[in-house]
Amino acid sequence: MSTEKIKLVHPNILLCARELRHSVTTQESKLWEYLRNKRFHGLKFRRQHPIHRFILDFFCYEHQLAIEIDGSHHFEMEQQNYDFARTQWLKERNIKLLRFTNIEINKHIDDVLRKIASECGLES
Repeated sequence: MSTEKIKLVHPNILLCARELRHSVTTQESKLWEYLRNKRFHGLKFRRQHPIHRFILDFFCYEHQLAIEIDGSHHFEMEQQNYDFARTQWLKERNIKLLRFTNIEINKHIDDVLRKIASECGLES
C-alpha cells in the first residue's frame, strides 16, 4: 500500500456516509446480510465506508478490497467519469475494486460471493 495516509476525510463526506447507511438500496441490503458481523469467512466489512473524498459501498480493510454495487445511474456519462476517477485513485493506492450490477446481486448472489471470496484468496 502507498505510504500516503488515507485517514483524513472531509467532515461532509463523513456526514454523507452516515446518511447513506440509513438509505440502503435493496441490493446493498441483500449483500450486507452476507457480509455483516464477520459472517463471510470471518472478514470484517464496512458499509458506506468513507475514504478520502469517496464513499465505498463496502470495504474490507484486511484485504484492501472495495465492493461497489452499480445501479442504472452508473451508465450515465457523468457517473462513469466519476467512477473512473475513483477507480484510478483506489488502484494507485493498491486497493482492489470489485463492481457488481444490481442484476448480479438480485439473480446471481452465489456467483458474487464466489468472486469476493476468490479476490480474498478464499474458497467460497
